[in-house]
Amino acid sequence: MKSAITYLFVLLFSHVPLVAADSFSFGLWGDMPYDKNHDGGKNGAKMQRLLDSINAANLAFTVFDGDSKDGASACTDTAIGLDVVLLFNKLKPATIYVPGDNEWTDCHRKNNGGYNSLERLAFLRRTLFADAYSFGQNKFKLDRQGAAGGLYAENSRWRHGGIVFVGLNLPGGNNNKVAMANCLDPLSARTLADCQAANAEYQARDAANIRYLRESFEVAKQAHAPGLVVVIQADLGFDLPETEKIYERDAANVDGYTDFINALTEETSHFAGQVLLVHGDTHFFKIDKPLSNQPNLLKNLTRLETFGSPNLHWVKVTVDVNSANVFIIEPMMVSGN
Repeated sequence: MKSAITYLFVLLFSHVPLVAADSFSFGLWGDMPYDKNHDGGKNGAKMQRLLDSINAANLAFTVFDGDSKDGASACTDTAIGLDVVLLFNKLKPATIYVPGDNEWTDCHRKNNGGYNSLERLAFLRRTLFADAYSFGQNKFKLDRQGAAGGLYAENSRWRHGGIVFVGLNLPGGNNNKVAMANCLDPLSARTLADCQAANAEYQARDAANIRYLRESFEVAKQAHAPGLVVVIQADLGFDLPETEKIYERDAANVDGYTDFINALTEETSHFAGQVLLVHGDTHFFKIDKPLSNQPNLLKNLTRLETFGSPNLHWVKVTVDVNSANVFIIEPMMVSGN
């Protein structure tokens, strides 16, 4: 059995992992391209170098974990629709899209155009999730939670090489849950009625996400899958400090994720395989084991946060079903970026 030091070396630094012949690799990226970094708009030449790097990597597919534009630009049909399609279709491998807060929940902000956030979500569903297929030049079919173009069509599941994958619409910004005391803001165009509607949407979608998460674990169990990958956009606040008698997450405006975390914890604890939770949102590459607390570590859950603008790099994950860890994670630093 490998020592902890050997495991970390393989996990973080090996660029030629020793894996089984039937292994495969997939790519993870998100939180890009952005306009606000003043490096040529839409991250300039960095973006092309990143796409070239991914295309050269012989990947089975990629997953984009949200925020296809920055949080201070208008949520136009083009910005969250056509531009996204054109970007993803520059990639050779199939690409699965998990939306983030910058594409819909934050669109009520005046510097985002003062849109109705739920109207923007409906636009995403009927425009980018209008059929059962991924993006990319080598598309493949996905199982969707909802009818194409309709409620929860953005939630998807697929299988590859014995691994079950699920993408869920769980965005930053507290999962679209609004504290009514903070509803009205001079920087926002939303009304009290908009906030009430947002909270109703949050409750319904959060319940749907949890149902689909539990169904995905059941699919993985029935298939005796050695691993399950869950991709969301939101940083769930795992990095908040904790003390013995105070649970800081309760006071940090991230209570919109509590039920999801509880469901993920429960399902993972009853799953024999490895679980990889992937997210973006806060733009710092991280690998850790954040659940559920120090005395009760969930040994089979690993959290992976992907890079984000202005750091335009991506993460390669190689699956080796003969490895106890199943997922070999490599940060892919794009030359010139």
